[in-house]
Amino acid sequence: MAKKPVLLSFGHGYSAQVLARRLMAQGWRVIGTTRSAEKAKAIRATGAEAVIWPPTKSGPLLDLATHVLISAGPDASGDPVLSRCAGALGARGDQFDWIGYLSTTGVYGDRGGDWVDETSPCKPTTERGRWRVAAEHEWLAYWHDIGLPVHVFRLAGIYGPERGPFAKVRAGTARRIVKAGQLFSRIHVEDIATVLEGSIARPHPGAIYNVCDDEAAPPEDVIAHAAQLLGLPVPPAEDFDGAEMTPMARSFYAESKRVSNARIKSELRVKLAYPTYREGLAALLAAETTQPS
Repeated sequence: MAKKPVLLSFGHGYSAQVLARRLMAQGWRVIGTTRSAEKAKAIRATGAEAVIWPPTKSGPLLDLATHVLISAGPDASGDPVLSRCAGALGARGDQFDWIGYLSTTGVYGDRGGDWVDETSPCKPTTERGRWRVAAEHEWLAYWHDIGLPVHVFRLAGIYGPERGPFAKVRAGTARRIVKAGQLFSRIHVEDIATVLEGSIARPHPGAIYNVCDDEAAPPEDVIAHAAQLLGLPVPPAEDFDGAEMTPMARSFYAESKRVSNARIKSELRVKLAYPTYREGLAALLAAETTQPS
């Protein structure tokens, strides 16, 4: 009898939980880590097991896993999973069928609206981007050096249920900040899960995948479309240079690029459910209207 697959999910958050829901429906066991007892309770409510991170010993936790997903982000001190589990992971290299590391398209930096693909050099312009590049290199070194089946997924801006623009548009707090030539790539959380499932089914250790939809678009266009779907006035445009914004919010406008998703389609045979933000927003609104009040 084949061994029951077990996903160990480090930093079991928004995207990981969508994948977990799909895998558990197929009979998988899912173990998710979190730093919060409250979040652990929420994880258990989904049917997954929860472990407070960091555990006293990481080895026994890793012994259970056939597949590993890393959503936990790095900081100035490096990748939090490798800093605690590097030796234990290396000692169990033959045990894992698949390891997925969730990174960001921010590693490419600003390209002035030009295209990037997985062969494009990383030129991060933010501190967070530089941390991600370093973490990617660390994880891929474990593939190069000892054969861990590591796959890197560079995610665009994530949206989905409870992470769409509708609440702000309804509240009148949505802003249409306009910066000439600014383009962002996005990805619906369900399409992230589709990509990860595709990779699990067709593993290619050492591979890097951009995970984004088909159309990079100005952020003000997304807000305008959301308002139109709701039948509400489109918020007025604000010039980026004169807009009052927090440093964090302003940093998201520091990079503009178009990201190619050709590889997930050719290698993983992925068909996106939401190829642009238009389909994605329409689906989110439709789901809202069908939910019981």
